[in-house]
Amino acid sequence: MKALAKVGTTRDGRGRPSAGSGAVDRIEEATPRQQTRWDVVLVWFMRIAALAWVAKGLTTWAQILDLLPGASPFADLSPGRQATIVFFAVIDFVAAVGLWLTSAWGGVVWLLAATSALTLAVLTPQLLPISTPLIAVQASIVAIYFVLSWLAARDVG
Repeated sequence: MKALAKVGTTRDGRGRPSAGSGAVDRIEEATPRQQTRWDVVLVWFMRIAALAWVAKGLTTWAQILDLLPGASPFADLSPGRQATIVFFAVIDFVAAVGLWLTSAWGGVVWLLAATSALTLAVLTPQLLPISTPLIAVQASIVAIYFVLSWLAARDVG
């Protein structure tokens, strides 16, 4: 790789700046930029959210397999409720994998899953009955994700 030197520097026989020649801008000698603090926080947040969504997906599959004590059998639920449960059984795991990988598609799929759950819980609670505090927690998680993404993007130079 060819060195980029500032104007007015003197070089030795091997093309390197000679002692006392002043500052040199060399691409290969530049210290690599460390990840910013917000990048690291965002990655940790995405990994923790991924674990939470794996747990959410496991709970959904437990509902499909009638493993939850005291819950109505899956076969006795309305077709709309069954479709909703199956949708979240699949999308929660896909979102969790994408979040764990910290990929862009993972964030998009997770936002689709989270906002779908929030929308269904608020507009059609018979399809997805979620308590109000749990709705607030899930909405807060989405808001935190947006804030951390914005802060991480702002730090990128």
